[in-house]
Amino acid sequence: MREWSRRRVRDAVWMLIRQGITLEKIAMSIALGVVLGTVPVLGITTVLCAAAAVAFRLNVAAVQLANWLACPLQIVLLIPFFVMGGYLFGTSTSAQDAAVVVELFRSDLFSALGCAAEMTFYAVLAWLLIALPVMFILYRTLLFLLARLPEGNE
Repeated sequence: MREWSRRRVRDAVWMLIRQGITLEKIAMSIALGVVLGTVPVLGITTVLCAAAAVAFRLNVAAVQLANWLACPLQIVLLIPFFVMGGYLFGTSTSAQDAAVVVELFRSDLFSALGCAAEMTFYAVLAWLLIALPVMFILYRTLLFLLARLPEGNE
């Protein structure tokens, strides 16, 4: 099974290369899709990835595939980004505060939406702090690995 999946990945990558897509663009497409796929705002990653792929002239399908595969990672990283944003900007995001936000939604919807928007803004800023270094590391790692794939359909 492992050999079959490895062969499928290798064949797909080489099919893209034979279509004129360089290893650098493939690595950048995957890295960009994964990094943008972890933005701590649910429901916007597909649009972000499509816009970035077009802007940087990358393979839209590869960017979107990486984005969709990163979806579980996005869910797992939501709380850490919210906590990191709260820590960096001096706001508290503990479980007790989450209960306060839920109660605020029940009593004052507009205040709750403002509070949630502020927390999300701080989470996105926290994500931005680590997005570029992670993207660079992921890009270099993927480029290294893709360059070592055996060529052809053996």
